[in-house]
Amino acid sequence: MRASLALHLALFRRQKAQIARAVDGQPPAFRAYEARYRRRTASYRHVLSLAAVHQRVRAADILYVGDYHTLPLAQETYLGLVERALESGRRVVMALECVEGRHQAALEDYLTGRLPERALLERLGRAPGPSLDGGSGFRPLLAFARRHRLQVVGIDRRVHGERSLELRDAYAAERIARVARAEDRPQVLVLVGQYHVAPCHLPAQVERALGEAHARRGLVVYQNCEGVYWRLAHEGRAGAVEAVELADESLCLLNASPVVCQQSFLDYLEAESGDTPLWDRSAAERFREMASLIARLAGVQPGRALDEVEVATAADGDVLARIQQRGRFTQAELAQLRRHILSRESCYIPRARLAYLASLSLNHAAEEAAHFVRHCAVGDAMEAPRRASEAFYARCLEEALGFFGSKLVNPRRGCAGPAEWARRVARMKGVERQIAAFVLAHKAAEAEGPDEAVKLLPLRRDRLFHGVSHALGYLLGDALYRAFDTGRVEKADLRALFRDPLSDPRSTYFQWVLRLG
Repeated sequence: MRASLALHLALFRRQKAQIARAVDGQPPAFRAYEARYRRRTASYRHVLSLAAVHQRVRAADILYVGDYHTLPLAQETYLGLVERALESGRRVVMALECVEGRHQAALEDYLTGRLPERALLERLGRAPGPSLDGGSGFRPLLAFARRHRLQVVGIDRRVHGERSLELRDAYAAERIARVARAEDRPQVLVLVGQYHVAPCHLPAQVERALGEAHARRGLVVYQNCEGVYWRLAHEGRAGAVEAVELADESLCLLNASPVVCQQSFLDYLEAESGDTPLWDRSAAERFREMASLIARLAGVQPGRALDEVEVATAADGDVLARIQQRGRFTQAELAQLRRHILSRESCYIPRARLAYLASLSLNHAAEEAAHFVRHCAVGDAMEAPRRASEAFYARCLEEALGFFGSKLVNPRRGCAGPAEWARRVARMKGVERQIAAFVLAHKAAEAEGPDEAVKLLPLRRDRLFHGVSHALGYLLGDALYRAFDTGRVEKADLRALFRDPLSDPRSTYFQWVLRLG
């Protein structure tokens, strides 16, 4: 197995386990529902061109498009199919799971211009404005429908319990059948969660609701099925194939890897206040914008380095190869970088002049942009070899500057304070609990001076070392931003800190702790 594929697959499995923990407790009915979907999408029959896909789509009366709710690209793909459908001249109806049927009247008021978007979003329970809220992708759909005066049907129903999936499918099927059986035979394009579009689920319910007298031709279009993607990846064709046909004549479009889909969901779960999505296609561009902003404040001139810096994300299966090409790394260092990538932590790698974004969020990108600016200011001093205690405080300061940079971009970004760390001591286990305990102990000892605090350092450069220095750095960075925002720290002081080679990081750390209180 190629090293890039092995890393991508390992990251997929890590993230899959993380998602499973987050949604723990799914009932047997859900697991059976999921299993039926996975059996049908485990492999594919043959590759299709997009032209062949569009030909099949035009012939369908009801198109069931699988949605990955937190991935805007999934909704964009659906919208592209709607645009294609309009070219045929048939009446087009959009059937959307993102709107509950009980809100149909409000939806129609919005579509006819009687209700503003903000009011509609409030009724739907969606926060207006871009965010990692899992719903930012549906707003363009409604705006498009309003602009083109299309009929939109909300097909979701709020229901809980063992039979919730079956009941939701039955409710959606009745609403889809109602519009599909119209005499002018409109083309109905359904956007609903990927598991629902398996032919034995929602499509079968729609067939029953229509009956033989109003039979309509249906077509299932999945997006980025995991089984299909990994088979193509093992064949060396992932990224080169745009669509395939499955054994039951369903189609699958391939526009993102399963790792990116998972990541969008994890980003949604981990979203911080004020954070906004940074979709992969614009990651490098947005990174450079933020680096320019931070560099101006820091008084740093990145010059050609701004054009030369590379930005990689989880979507890049060859990220380790790219890192190796841009800097000389030993096998041990590459193994450490691999572990870091699998931990889903972003980082800036000075030697490779490469930023790796584990999360497609503005906060993470801004933080690594600040590290890049710092590298432009001090060069090789950023990676100078240091004794353990000096390396610890140097990392605290580097993390502080990174967090400060992210606060410049998103002032609403929060930071775990002493009270939160105390709660973590009570509820965490293992290394996470140790990190919280060390953070609290170090903060308490800081009032007694460096000599006492140094006695509490975790000196082995392991997960505990990195976790504690990361947390203390964030606390210092947050205090630094608040002091700058209120005028207690001048721009000149910040510029001096960005340019400081940290020849004595312990003294520098405690000077700033004392100054910021």
